[in-house]
Amino acid sequence: MQVFLVRKPGPFTSVQDAGRTGWRRFGIPPSGALDQFAFRAANLLAGNAPDAAVLEITLPGLVLEALAPQVAAVTGADLDARINGAAAPQWTAFSLRRGDVLTFRQRRQGCRAYLAVAGGLDTAVWLGSRSTFAAGKMGSPLRAGDVLESFPPGPDARPGRRVSLSCLPASPAIHRIRVTLGPQDGWFTRRGLQTFLGSVYRLSPQSGRQGFRTEGPVIEAARQADLISDPTPLGAVQVPGDGKPIVLHRDGQSTGGYPKIARVISADLDWFARMMPGDALRFEAVSREEALRLAEAAAENWRAIVRAVEESTPRP
Repeated sequence: MQVFLVRKPGPFTSVQDAGRTGWRRFGIPPSGALDQFAFRAANLLAGNAPDAAVLEITLPGLVLEALAPQVAAVTGADLDARINGAAAPQWTAFSLRRGDVLTFRQRRQGCRAYLAVAGGLDTAVWLGSRSTFAAGKMGSPLRAGDVLESFPPGPDARPGRRVSLSCLPASPAIHRIRVTLGPQDGWFTRRGLQTFLGSVYRLSPQSGRQGFRTEGPVIEAARQADLISDPTPLGAVQVPGDGKPIVLHRDGQSTGGYPKIARVISADLDWFARMMPGDALRFEAVSREEALRLAEAAAENWRAIVRAVEESTPRP
């Protein structure tokens, strides 16, 4: 079913799902939604499977025309979503009629919003995923004139499903990014490690889906920065020759020659999708056991959100 005509694509709007798995050993990153929490919430509200394809909307400017009646949901950043000029619900499923115009006018908070349509977007599949990986020629950002299609909506596609705002993560003045140290933290001096864990960094404008560069104090190395290329997992914190950390994200390369001082824990990866250039962050080391505990706490929080949404869903 045709659901949207793209009137204006915005700065960078792409189709993303949960990502492609099992291909990193061949040099292909997972891609997928940068903010997995907001992505899953959008699908939950639209009554979709958790891994259904959605639109990831980076900054305002996207203008869509509805080509059919549908149920949709917008989560993530507040980009002033409007339906025919009137404010659209945020974190709540809503109805669109044929001919309605959905716009994202200005940034109020955050960086990336997610738009799910009931049924999930029906787009081309590359290696088991609909996620756009532009550098790998697997899809491309939206263009004016594109027509988006969806699968038939499921039985839970009903307006009024909502995620309570009390469940949403707050936006602190300085983002706390927890990491586990290694595997090459020994390549840095004691003073370098103290700088890494004791300084405030700011997100660089030279950031994107591949990796998030930072600006701030230089991390002192104990030896030459380059090493023989080895695997770079999602969330790896590389330190290149300039001594300023780079956090590799969902389009990041599978190998690299810069030492990895740490890895961002899974519970904190979504923060990079929400931050804007200039936002402040501080790295904090935790143990592997604490990282696993935090991952389980995040999973339990998500299960509680799912239960709350299901219990509050309006019945026909």
